[in-house]
Amino acid sequence: MISKKRVEILMLVVIIVTATGLASGQIQTHKEFRFTVHPGSSVSVGNPYGAISVKSAASNTVVVTAILHSDKVEIDQIQHGNRIDISSHLLPGANSESGQVDYEVLVPADASVNLRSSTGPLKAEKMRGDLTLEGTTASVDVHDVSNAHVHVKTLSGPVTLTNIKGGHVEVTSVSGDVTLNTVTGPNVQVSSSSGKIIYNGDFGIGGAYSLTSHTGDIEATAPPQASIDVVAESTKGTVDSDFSLEPRHTSFPQKIGKSYKARRPRLPHWPPGMRPSSWQEPVPRVERPSMAMRSRQRSRGSRAAARCE
Repeated sequence: MISKKRVEILMLVVIIVTATGLASGQIQTHKEFRFTVHPGSSVSVGNPYGAISVKSAASNTVVVTAILHSDKVEIDQIQHGNRIDISSHLLPGANSESGQVDYEVLVPADASVNLRSSTGPLKAEKMRGDLTLEGTTASVDVHDVSNAHVHVKTLSGPVTLTNIKGGHVEVTSVSGDVTLNTVTGPNVQVSSSSGKIIYNGDFGIGGAYSLTSHTGDIEATAPPQASIDVVAESTKGTVDSDFSLEPRHTSFPQKIGKSYKARRPRLPHWPPGMRPSSWQEPVPRVERPSMAMRSRQRSRGSRAAARCE
């Protein structure tokens, strides 16, 4: 039998009913749930309509704050050991407005988090645990995540990943645009049917990056000193490159304007006082602070890949 004291430690629920009415005359309800967890916890939040925002907190407590927009929706919550499941339960007559719930969740930085929402937006920041975010039209924003796997699936919502380091990244979208800013890791994969894919960063060290879109444009920008192998292919579109790289052999037939494979060798690094007198440093290209590769689509079938040394 679980003692009353232990139940109070595991979960604390605070319900506050505000006096603020919505335009439709409905009343917002604020609820707060607290759960005590151990390292390596797992938190899942499912919400058909509304936002979910997750941030890390320096404690062993998961705090879930929910704002219910009407009495047509309830919160189901359960804890099984180190796993917590939160979900919005729509009652008869609920729609996208009356069934809306907005969540703010604080979790330990090492927690694994799974977020699901049709409309979103979905946000996660400053995490070290694995992240899975799924939405339909929901926008997805993930930033300041390190040494974690990041998995994103959307139908049409835009996806933005910023400052993601040291983990596996996988993004799949049907028509949403995907933007990666300073995203590095051993394996980065982005696939979209018709959305645009943009990569801005230095590609890190020792990673493999794959950007694929059937009918959307792909644009990748990297610093001039980046040491990378680049493969770009477009079935019916064009491939333009500003990279000053050495051409390499490729397994697919290269066509001017259709495909591109080359590499930028890593510049030698000489210890202090050991640089040969015959070595000349390359002249910096100040007029172009970054290089860009663009694959522009007229129809379908494009692929861009980079491998870092």
